[in-house]
Amino acid sequence: MTTNTEKRWQIVIGTIIVQMGLGTIYTWSLFNQPLEDTFGWELSAVAATFSITSFALAFSTLFAGRLQDKLGIRLLIRCAGIVLGIGLILSSQVSSLWMLYILAGVVVGFADGTAYITSLSNLIKWFPEKKGLISGVSVGAYGTGSLLFKFINGSLIDTFGVSTAFMLWGIIVLIMIVGGSFLLKEASVKSQNQTLQVQQKDYTVKEMLKTKQAYLLFVIFFTACMSGLYLIGIVKDIGVSLAGLDIETAANAVALVAIFNTTGRIILGALSDKVGRLKVVSGALIVTAIAVSILSFVPLNFPLFSACVAGIAFCFGGNITVFPAIVADFFGLTNQSKNYGIIYQGFGIGALSGSFIAETLGGFVSTFIVIAILCIISLFIALTIKPPYQRKNNRVDIITSKIAD
Repeated sequence: MTTNTEKRWQIVIGTIIVQMGLGTIYTWSLFNQPLEDTFGWELSAVAATFSITSFALAFSTLFAGRLQDKLGIRLLIRCAGIVLGIGLILSSQVSSLWMLYILAGVVVGFADGTAYITSLSNLIKWFPEKKGLISGVSVGAYGTGSLLFKFINGSLIDTFGVSTAFMLWGIIVLIMIVGGSFLLKEASVKSQNQTLQVQQKDYTVKEMLKTKQAYLLFVIFFTACMSGLYLIGIVKDIGVSLAGLDIETAANAVALVAIFNTTGRIILGALSDKVGRLKVVSGALIVTAIAVSILSFVPLNFPLFSACVAGIAFCFGGNITVFPAIVADFFGLTNQSKNYGIIYQGFGIGALSGSFIAETLGGFVSTFIVIAILCIISLFIALTIKPPYQRKNNRVDIITSKIAD
């Protein structure tokens, strides 16, 4: 007979498999040049596909919680995996940019975001005593999927060509996500008296949006996401333009970002359980502000450039890991998927804002200065913000599994 502990770790394994499959979409940059070479489309037009994917991913999180309520976690993840896989498989047959935007952009992004936020939130509910660590494991798996598939998808493109690579990628991801879904099980939240513990109020979305804390957390999350996503998109160009590196050396920074992004997710997630989540976020904002200031005002060499890039990536990974747990701490676990879906819109807006600011103000340095200012504002918020509900009773939310599916 399976014990509750064994069941929880089975769900961890299933979530890791699902998240690794979902994280593969961050290998999109590998497909830009091959698609340009194959179809003659402009590189910037092809690259815009990933912006559409990122926006659709964030937008889908607004609806994911409601879909989970209707379908349950297993069926929802299974359907999302099938849709995501089919979206990539059909992308192998595209002959126009608008078809690529719809399939690889909207369809893939919506399916990815739906599965991402619901599987993450479900896992956090199973481990209320280790929200930061378990969030780090889940989001770290997402980053690991991106890192591993840089090699897998690169090999598929080189061996079979870009169209067949899309099809094989879709098949692999479909198998991973659907397969992982069989190990998942829905979690529910119940309150039970426990000594030396406190009560957590569970906010609905409407109740959350009536608090100032929701908007303040959004500002912090938007700042963290914009700094990281902007860097990821232009890190090679920064190396060439600001640090004077050759193209090949600057390209190595892409791998550096992936490694430190994933490492930050695991380390800072676990650390947040011990020292406090907002302290971790505050430290990450300080490091990010210092790093972008150095990139803006200090003459760069390779070691200094690499240190700044690694620091920003590490902090970005940590911040997006800690935030699901912060939302749970502030607003409860029962409506975690829906509540975090609102705050998560900072990701989609952050993905678009960095490039918009750069185009408006005219380059990297001006954008980094704006990011530094936003980091200082967000730091002040992180140091002063308090949960909206002052918990007085000696009770705590604990997790119990639902009766068999």
